[in-house]
Amino acid sequence: MDWAETSEPQLLTSGARIMSANKGWWVPPEGEDSVSEKFLRKTRESPLVPVGLGGCLAVAAYRIYRLKARGSTKMSIHLIHTRVAAQACAVGAVMLGAVYTMYRDYIKRTAPDAGEK
Repeated sequence: MDWAETSEPQLLTSGARIMSANKGWWVPPEGEDSVSEKFLRKTRESPLVPVGLGGCLAVAAYRIYRLKARGSTKMSIHLIHTRVAAQACAVGAVMLGAVYTMYRDYIKRTAPDAGEK
């Protein structure tokens, strides 16, 4: 009998469990978050990461959509422009995150201190 044919949960070396082979669901080990919980927690910690990722995906989708209308432009040049635009979205999100963090840590923190003196 193969391990996939059993209906009981199997323990793997990493501690993760696979429920029955019919369901095919992966269950995280006790004490670990699921993928969606981990994603939501990371999003709350740094909200501009999904914004940067969404910008990259939007640029890539738009450039793929416009692929047939590129005219006489070479494919390599079109792909380079797509990559540069997607990287600009990611770098812009990182820069906005850095500026927001600096604002929160230095300007917003010192403003109430100045009023108390």
